[in-house]
This record gives sequence, C-alpha cells and structure tokens, in this order.
Amino acid sequence: MANHDNIFAAPIEKLGDFTFDANVAEVFPDMIQRSVPGYSNIISAIGMLAERYASDGSNIYDLGCSLGAATLSMRRHISAPNCKIIAVDNSPAMVERCQLHVNAYRSETDVSVIENDIRHVDIENASVVVLNFTLQFLNPDDRQALLERIYAGLKPGGIMILSEKYSFADETAHELLIDLHHDFKRANGYSELEISQKRSALENVMKPDTIDCHKQRLSNIGFSSVAVWFQCFNFGSMFAIK
Repeated sequence: MANHDNIFAAPIEKLGDFTFDANVAEVFPDMIQRSVPGYSNIISAIGMLAERYASDGSNIYDLGCSLGAATLSMRRHISAPNCKIIAVDNSPAMVERCQLHVNAYRSETDVSVIENDIRHVDIENASVVVLNFTLQFLNPDDRQALLERIYAGLKPGGIMILSEKYSFADETAHELLIDLHHDFKRANGYSELEISQKRSALENVMKPDTIDCHKQRLSNIGFSSVAVWFQCFNFGSMFAIK
C-alpha cells in the first residue's frame, strides 16, 4: 500500500519551493495518482510506445525518472534485444528508491539508474526518450537546448514522449481546466488547504508551456511528426518522431 500524501495537510508557516526530497519520495505514488489525471494510462502507454519503437542494441532514456514508473513500464514491454534503459534523476531520495524498484524485478533489459542533472547527460544511440512531467520543472531558458540534444541523440525513426502540464492562451479555457483539475484533486481527498499550499509551492518551480508552444518548438528542432496523444484537463502527453 502506497504511503498517503499529507505533506500539505497542515498549515506550513514558511512555504518553500516544492522539492523532490525524501518526504515527497516517500508518498510520491499516492501524490501523483491523486494529482495527475490519467497518470496510470500515460505510464501504460509509455510501455506500449517503447515496445513499438525500441530498436536492437539502442539506449532508452527516462529523464527525470523519479521512482521509475515509466522505466518499469518500458522494461516490461520491450522485447528488442540488447537495449539498455538509462534512468536519470537529480533527487538522491528518488534515485535510491528507483534502484530498489528496479532491483525487485528480473528482466532481460538492463537498467542503469543515475543521479545527475538531465541537462548534463549524454544522449546517444537512443531509440526512445521519455520526459514524463519533467521538462516543466526546468528553467524555461534551458528547455530548447535539452530538446535539441535529445533530437541529436535520437536515431532516425526514434521517438520522444513528452508529458506535461499545459497552460492555455485562452483565459476562459485556462481557468476552467485549472478548476476541473482542482475538482479532480478534491474528489481524490485533498483539502482546500492542501490544494492552495501545493499550488503556491509549485508556482516558482513549475512554469508550464502551451500545447502550441511545445508543438512549434519540436517542429522547429526538426521532429517530423508531433502530436498530442493524450489529454485530460490541463495535463497531457505528446510524442515527437525523428
């Protein structure tokens, strides 16, 4: 049974920026299921996409792997021989727990869990690269460069899967989708205090882009096919094929 997330349940006097520390790692599966609509569908589909696109002897990257949900989903599905999954996160608490999860299952597909900043990781010989709710936590000025490096490191025909929280240029749509997301969290047992405190803690560390911004940037970098394959409220996932 996953530990229950009550990190923002009591008033926090000095509400700092959100960090992926040991407290968050401890309750992360519960937090993400109750906070991100469609999360389990996205994780399942990442495995299906990896099965389709992983090629013999290539590298598969899970950038910002947290506890390794996408890594484990891919490893369950991949049948191409001699693939290696490289799972990267800059949170020591996440990396430690991710390694335990990886160790718990036997598989033909090798997994390396690495503690590093994803901006400093070499992307090479890649057939699949996953950024599952990761890019939105990077400084907006660093996003283009990372995506360009991913594109350069992808083999022709390789795929990048990019899941993000979206913002919307249309103010009415933007506010409605935020309200629906908050309703989703209330339905999953979060209090008004938890919702508002978490929102404040995330404001400085998470700056979402619009879907158009994502599509334009990926097309400009050179990806041949870019599409949103999943969206629920203001959360979604896209693929970009080289």
